Amino acid sequence: MLGCEFPVLAFSHCRDVAAAVSKAGGFGVLGAVAHTPEQLEIDLAWIDAEVGGRPYGVDLLLPQKYVGADQGGLDRDGLRQLLPPEHRDFVDDILARYGVPALPDDEQPKGMNLSVSPDGYEPLLDVAFAHPVGLIASALGPPPADVVERAGSIGVKVAALAGTTAHAVKHAEAGADIIIAQGSEAGGHTGEVGTMVLVPEVVDAVAPIPVLAAGGIAHGRHMAAAMALGAAGVWTGSVWLTTAEAETEPTVKEKFLAASSSDTIRSRSITGKPARMLRTPWTDEWERPDGPGTLPMPLQPLLVGPALQRINRSASTAGSGAEQLATYFVGQVVGSIDTVRPADRVVLEMVEGFIDSITALSSHLDV
Repeated sequence: MLGCEFPVLAFSHCRDVAAAVSKAGGFGVLGAVAHTPEQLEIDLAWIDAEVGGRPYGVDLLLPQKYVGADQGGLDRDGLRQLLPPEHRDFVDDILARYGVPALPDDEQPKGMNLSVSPDGYEPLLDVAFAHPVGLIASALGPPPADVVERAGSIGVKVAALAGTTAHAVKHAEAGADIIIAQGSEAGGHTGEVGTMVLVPEVVDAVAPIPVLAAGGIAHGRHMAAAMALGAAGVWTGSVWLTTAEAETEPTVKEKFLAASSSDTIRSRSITGKPARMLRTPWTDEWERPDGPGTLPMPLQPLLVGPALQRINRSASTAGSGAEQLATYFVGQVVGSIDTVRPADRVVLEMVEGFIDSITALSSHLDV
């Protein structure tokens, strides 16, 4: 369906990773929700030149529920007016108590730009559809009917991530070509059902639509298990964050390499929706019972974007407050990732491990 050699889809915000995976026989998917149309045009043109006609895709957030949805989406100035003073004060207090320096005078603070409304994501789709993308993935919510129709008219497949069987059925009814069943152990936005339970439920519920398994998949054994559950392939994310090509903040990459599978938490502290990330004092602060709580999407990313910018800029100082606070989205499988490898090697080792696992399983059937 997708034209790739191996059924390994790799989600990454880094164009280098997406291109490297496609060149290695997998299918790279560029996370573009934080891109401007101009940035996306640059990145997709670069990927086109790198992959030599090999397939790749683009991932966007297309939620039905977000602040301003009833009005069709609010602009940034309109959203800023909705940020409560107590939340602004709470963020300022965190930065002050951990001694996070202000930005240099020549560096402007940036709110996190999440294009979740039609006004935000339609220009990104215009750019994507002007390139030879093979897939558009909806990371939150059923794909809108106009997106499905438009993609289908030019031969682009549509995938949608689901954290529950009910959501998967809604995605199928909306016209998705591929359903991604993402278990709770995954990085980023997740539900509460584990991959082992979710995948076969979804496979049965949406058949004959192909299902990709996501959550806790980084090695060949994981891939073999996913296929045994009925998946047609795997959707992977966390494993690419520590690759040589990844643009992960160096301090955060080091934390990932040292982390155990118990060092993550589902938190609303960055996007306003539950997302698994590395647990740090940043996530702990937002769990405080005396805190104001998080804001819904897209207010929370707009609120904390400048703070995260300050944290990441100063996180390279070991032992500093910024270094302690620094975090990023990652799944529980981070505990099995302890080396930096090129992305193409990760693809090939995953496929080799899959073959070895299938061969070993087959030997149990020999009489």
